[in-house]
Amino acid sequence: MRVDLSRRLVPDELWELTVPLLPKLTSRPQGGGTAPVDERAVFTAVVYVLTSGCAWRYLPDSFGVSPATAHRRFSVWTEAGLWRRLHRAVLDELGARGELDWSSAIVDAASVRAKRGVR
Repeated sequence: MRVDLSRRLVPDELWELTVPLLPKLTSRPQGGGTAPVDERAVFTAVVYVLTSGCAWRYLPDSFGVSPATAHRRFSVWTEAGLWRRLHRAVLDELGARGELDWSSAIVDAASVRAKRGVR
């Protein structure tokens, strides 16, 4: 993959916030499996899919990560709560730098009508 695309999708500052939040992968007790994949390459591939709208199966080979690996890791990270924690880490970092302006904010809410007779 071209370095400029990788750095644009996942700048060094974002990667530094992400690394400590990534769940540790354990090796399989029975051995086997595939060789470890560069975590940053996988993260960048996932960010590409999420931001571009590309289907997992069409992930370009230039990322050096198979679509199955990217999707599997995305699922593991989602279940581990990575995205919520990363969002919080980014907000904390921006807040610490004084780069957040909370003078106006949008709050999104949904309401669901209660079913009749159900309490």
